[in-house]
Amino acid sequence: MKSELDGGTTTQRSSLAHLKRLWRFVVPYRGRVVIALFALMTAAGCVLALGQGLRHVIDAGFGSRDPQLLNAALAAVVAVAILLAVATWTRFYLMMSVGERIIADLRCAAFAHVLTLSPSFFDVSRTGEISSRITNDTEQIRQVIGFGFSMLLRNGLMMLGALAMLFATSVKLAALIVLGVPATLIPILLMGRRVRRLSRANQDRVADVTAHIDESLHEIRTVQAYRHEGRTRDHFFAAAEAAYLTGVDRVRVKAWLISLVMLIGFCAVGVILWIGGHDVFEGRLTAGELSAFVFYAGIVAASAGVVSEVWGEIQRASGATERLMELLDEKPALTVAQPSLQLPERIKGAIRFDEVVFSYPTRPESVAAGPLSFAVNPGERVALVGPSGAGKSTLFALLLRFYDPQSGRVLLDGGDIKHCEPQDLRRAIALVPQDPVIFATSVTENVRFGRPDASAEDVREACVAAHALEFIARLPQGFDTELGERGVRLSGGQRQRLSIARALLADRPILLLDEATSSLDAESERQVAAALERLERGRTTLVIAHRLATVRTADRIIVMEHGRIHSMGTHEELIRADGPYAHLARLQFVGEGELVK
Repeated sequence: MKSELDGGTTTQRSSLAHLKRLWRFVVPYRGRVVIALFALMTAAGCVLALGQGLRHVIDAGFGSRDPQLLNAALAAVVAVAILLAVATWTRFYLMMSVGERIIADLRCAAFAHVLTLSPSFFDVSRTGEISSRITNDTEQIRQVIGFGFSMLLRNGLMMLGALAMLFATSVKLAALIVLGVPATLIPILLMGRRVRRLSRANQDRVADVTAHIDESLHEIRTVQAYRHEGRTRDHFFAAAEAAYLTGVDRVRVKAWLISLVMLIGFCAVGVILWIGGHDVFEGRLTAGELSAFVFYAGIVAASAGVVSEVWGEIQRASGATERLMELLDEKPALTVAQPSLQLPERIKGAIRFDEVVFSYPTRPESVAAGPLSFAVNPGERVALVGPSGAGKSTLFALLLRFYDPQSGRVLLDGGDIKHCEPQDLRRAIALVPQDPVIFATSVTENVRFGRPDASAEDVREACVAAHALEFIARLPQGFDTELGERGVRLSGGQRQRLSIARALLADRPILLLDEATSSLDAESERQVAAALERLERGRTTLVIAHRLATVRTADRIIVMEHGRIHSMGTHEELIRADGPYAHLARLQFVGEGELVK
């Protein structure tokens, strides 16, 4: 994501280019916006009409000493005030509610887009940073869309209307006002750009704070286990202080902007009042006209101050919008090669890696897998063994099409999966990861993640097959028990069994097991192994295992080293070959009291 903050050649027009991109979110609600704008113009007209009422009361009412004129003036003021109140309520409600709706749509669009991005994006992006863009940045935009633009238009319209009334009252004095307006615009033009740059920097620092919170709290057990609370606190304080300092810089520039505009505006009103007073003394202007003129001049000055303040918020929102649009502009790294391939409703499950070579985007200089070639027949159970870093999990990532290889092909039922939509491909694959993922919801919803339309009975049967029913029955609310963030209320083995139940419920033709029994005790492992044996029947299964006892009955075992295939065969064949597999088997099985031949 770009983070260029140099504004030396950035114009005010280009600073709003990002906000213009929000228009597509406004279009669905343009009818309500039009009504709000009509109400805005009505309210502005009512305020301007009050100035003429003031002139009439002073010149006609006080001058004629007629109480009836004062009564009529009061009635007119009340009527205008009622119309003003109705129009203001309509404007405020419509603009604010539309703003809330647009921000909700924007957040949904951003989150939905993030879900389509490939893992390579998340390899280099912090989740806290992404979260900040979807929450904090959209909050900045909400303040402008719902309130800021409305105030900008309202006060801009009132300022233009008041200027017109000033000219209608006294051309000479109005000319002085017009000369003062550019003076109020100078700080807006000079400082607005700096406000935008500082706002962008402030949002970046706030994102750092959010990312630090997200990371530290998710890994709080590790932080506390290593007595790292002090350093973690210090790092957070430093991030918070950086956010504070950039925020203070933005506030200081914005404060100068607002105060200079108000100083120039009200000094101009004072000068005009002094000149106008002399005109009244000399009979060139009536007292009512001068009062109306001062009223309109006050509107111009106050409106200019509001415009300058809102402009600072718009600049801040522009920086937030820029960050959010960068996220929306991210393109998924995976594309569907043409011609596209539509997988059948039920695939056979034949897998083939054909001269595949792959390096992770974050480590392009290091080959994670390849070149390697092998095939798995439909219904075959194949185990992948080897030391950590040998490339076993990489093969799973390629088969799930989290990444595409730099060269070679991954084939499913003879078709290159580069030609498949990733979602279409993944509906044929069930994954049980080494680190089971449990969501902060109920047991039922966690298991149903494998098949959202599954019935409660289907969920129960999957849990029975995964030997999870015993511990579920002991939970406070059984299947309705909330498991907490990342399943903190469960043991590692219990989380693993729910993960297996999820895969059982998914009922997909290809099964990927990544150390699926690594977190289980001996008895649970035996029970789950029996469940997995039933699950694997009729399915193509790839198993990653370090404990060879779980894969010795596999149809084939592929031994990997440094991203390549070292050897391949059955357990007995590899033992006789006396290679790395035999060495590892001797270490494990002899240690368990078994004789390896």
